[in-house]
Amino acid sequence: MTAANSNTSFASTLRFSKAECVLILITMVWGGTFLLVQNAMTVSGPMFFVGLRFAAAACIVALFSARSLRGITAFELKAGFFIGTAIMLGYGLQTVGLQSIPSSQSAFITALYVPFVPLLQWLVLGKRPGLMPSIGIMLAFTGLMLLSGPNGAKLNFSSGEIATVISAIAIAAEIILISNYAGRVDVRRVTVVQLGTASILAFLMIVPTQEALPEFSWLLLASAVGLGAASAAIQVAMNWAQKSVSPTRATLIYAGEPVWAGIAGRLAGERLPGIALLGAALIVAAVIVSELKTKGKQRAEAVEETTEAEGLDPNK
Repeated sequence: MTAANSNTSFASTLRFSKAECVLILITMVWGGTFLLVQNAMTVSGPMFFVGLRFAAAACIVALFSARSLRGITAFELKAGFFIGTAIMLGYGLQTVGLQSIPSSQSAFITALYVPFVPLLQWLVLGKRPGLMPSIGIMLAFTGLMLLSGPNGAKLNFSSGEIATVISAIAIAAEIILISNYAGRVDVRRVTVVQLGTASILAFLMIVPTQEALPEFSWLLLASAVGLGAASAAIQVAMNWAQKSVSPTRATLIYAGEPVWAGIAGRLAGERLPGIALLGAALIVAAVIVSELKTKGKQRAEAVEETTEAEGLDPNK
């Protein structure tokens, strides 16, 4: 292979599809909502706010999908319920854990969803990740550990830590479930069901957590509606984009959320330490590395493209 061909091949591997660009965009939005959530937590408990946020999101999607909702199927109800349950467990248990563990430790434990996605795919679905995606997963997880800081890796297996570990598993399950059902459901209908499910379950969680109901606040209402709109866009985009983006690849893109959160924080006046910047660089590198192909895979794809161009069956 000549140098020119090698450069062309390398450039093509770094070209993002439209679906991947959409996931990158919503991850930026996702990271930018961190400061808004922090402000909302000053006037509301976590379960009530999560329920209100997802209720607003469900209403927004339903408002733009009124006609399509008439044709909802039992399969879409089931898919939406499973995904919505995973969303609620991810958001809800993470907020429960934050009541007893520091945010740096929560960030570290939540980052476990990155290796959990390929692990669950392998154990449950029998889909083994390739070499380069596996290297990308390790780089992303290392980057997330650096972003969480030196105090994040201290584990004592307290109730808050266990709740956060389960939330990380739930986040991984959500990503896998979305990919599993994508392409077999109507995006808008399943999004309304999953957001509605997450909202109802969040409100139900108020009872066992003994959370006090907040007083009316314009800040709470504005935050719920604004973040609800963001959640609506994020969930619709995830359901659409993961039709063509693998769970492992999507996970690496989502791992960039704390990077964008850090950028938003920097614009708001916060300063990231040097080790956090290194972590952010590793996460960006992970997304790029995961798309690089080994020579064996490149040859296999070249053979397949040649046989398809000649009208031959590559399996013969």
